[in-house]
Amino acid sequence: MLGALAPIGLLLAWLPSRVGLWVGRRLGDLAWALLRGRRAMAIANLARGFGGERTDAERARIARASFQHLGMNLVESCVFFFRPPAVLLARVELRDAERLHAGAAEGRGVLLLSGHFGNWELLAASHALSGRTLSVVMRPLDAPLLDRLVARFRLRTGAELIAKRHGLRDVLDALRRGRMVGVLLDQNASRSEGVFVPFFGIPASTSKSLALIALRTRTPVVPVFIRRLPDGRHWVEVDPPVEVPPDGDVVAYTAAFNRAVETAIRRAPEQWLWLHNRWKTRP
Repeated sequence: MLGALAPIGLLLAWLPSRVGLWVGRRLGDLAWALLRGRRAMAIANLARGFGGERTDAERARIARASFQHLGMNLVESCVFFFRPPAVLLARVELRDAERLHAGAAEGRGVLLLSGHFGNWELLAASHALSGRTLSVVMRPLDAPLLDRLVARFRLRTGAELIAKRHGLRDVLDALRRGRMVGVLLDQNASRSEGVFVPFFGIPASTSKSLALIALRTRTPVVPVFIRRLPDGRHWVEVDPPVEVPPDGDVVAYTAAFNRAVETAIRRAPEQWLWLHNRWKTRP
C-alpha cells in the first residue's frame, strides 16, 4: 500500500510551491465534501469555541479553511518526505530561539508545549534550526497505515520518538540528556489521565502528565507553535516559559497550558484541527 502511494506523493512533492499549495487546498475541499461527519464535528467545535464571537457564516468559513489547511499540510509533508529537508526548512523562520535554551546552562532539557496547529509535523523538523536535539511524545494513530507513514516522517526529521503509553521513563531520560521534549497537549484525554480545565471557556479533559513531569523535574515548559503565513512561509514562534503556580497546583498549571494553546489558535483559527472531538470526555 505504501508503495502504491509513493508515486502520488512524489508527484505532489515536485510541484512548484504555489501550485502544490493550490492542490492542497483542493484536496481539503474534497475532504470537506466527502467527510460529512468530520465536517459536522468541526462546525460544532467552532460553535463551542466561538459561539458568541463569530457568525454562523464566519464559523463555516473557518471550518472549511481548516480542511484546506490540512490539505496544504499533506502536500508539504510530501515535499519533506521525498526531497531534501532543506527545501521545506528554507521556508521556515525560527523566532525568539533563545527561549528554547531555558535550563540549558544547568545541563537540563526543556519541555515544549504545542498542539495540532499550523504544520505541526514541520514544527518537529524545525528543531534543526535551533541547534538542539528533540524527542517527541506520540500516541500511535488508530489507522496503522497512517501511523507507519507518520512515524517514518518523524524519524526522517531526526527527532527521537517516545511512545505515549508507558513513556515516562523515556521522557525523564531525554531530559537528563539535555534534549528538548515536545508534547502536543490539545487533544481529548481520558477521564483517568486528564483534569478538567477551561479551553475556549468550556471544561476540557486535558492530560495532566506535562504538569506532573515539569513539577517533578523542575523543567521549564516553553510554548512553541508554527504558523503558516499567506506567502507560503512559516513562523515558528517561541513564547516565554509558562509561569509555575506558587503552590505547584497541577490543575492550575494545566489550565495555564490550555490558555497558551488557545492564544496560539486565536492568532489563526483556521490552522487548528477543529475536526478532532476535543470535548468528548465530559465532567
